[in-house]
Amino acid sequence: MSDLKYATTQDNPLTDLTIERAIALRWTLRDIVAGRTKFLPLADADLRLLLEMGMVEMRDGEPKLTEAGFAVIE
Repeated sequence: MSDLKYATTQDNPLTDLTIERAIALRWTLRDIVAGRTKFLPLADADLRLLLEMGMVEMRDGEPKLTEAGFAVIE
């Protein structure tokens, strides 16, 4: 496997994912911050993974980024 295929930033919870998956999840985090989830529903698998990783929490039925989630997209 190519080293370029995997995210390599240390202290990043997305490190063990393929680069394509990590990029997709970063866009999902950006969609949550921008409020685009009302127009573009999140994939259940993406939301579940982000919740498990502690980057998103549910507040009043809506996904919201945690500090860990904001750290990934900064």
